[in-house]
Amino acid sequence: MKLSQSVTYAVQAALRLAEQNASVPVSCGRLAQLGNMPERFLLQILRDLAKQGILQSSRGGGGGFMLERAPDEISLLDVIEAVDGPLSAGLPMNVGFSGESTARLRDVLCRVTRATREQLAAVKLTHLIADGPARGQPAEAPISHKTAPV
Repeated sequence: MKLSQSVTYAVQAALRLAEQNASVPVSCGRLAQLGNMPERFLLQILRDLAKQGILQSSRGGGGGFMLERAPDEISLLDVIEAVDGPLSAGLPMNVGFSGESTARLRDVLCRVTRATREQLAAVKLTHLIADGPARGQPAEAPISHKTAPV
């Protein structure tokens, strides 16, 4: 699985806010500077995260962004879908397979997508922050290495 650049910036910004445990808003400019991200591009991403209830935004001189929920309540799936939309299985139209092959392939893709969604939902921001283990968090996110039968 490959994350888009937008999602990568979104995760990076959310992690910065989680690591700082900010009780005051952090400006987009500051987040962009900390993560070496383009500010104008980041601003749209932060707005998407705010629309989806991941971030809280405030305007004005002391305005900026804060996490809306605790880092252990925000999953990697939440962040990905806030920026790129829902993960879903699909095939292009007219793939050229027989009806039965198309149905089987769709079934496999649906199972893989469902498993991926479950795995990403299990990974919380607290699993990804640098000092997670020091705060009593597990050193690694709870990732299952089981594979879905095909």
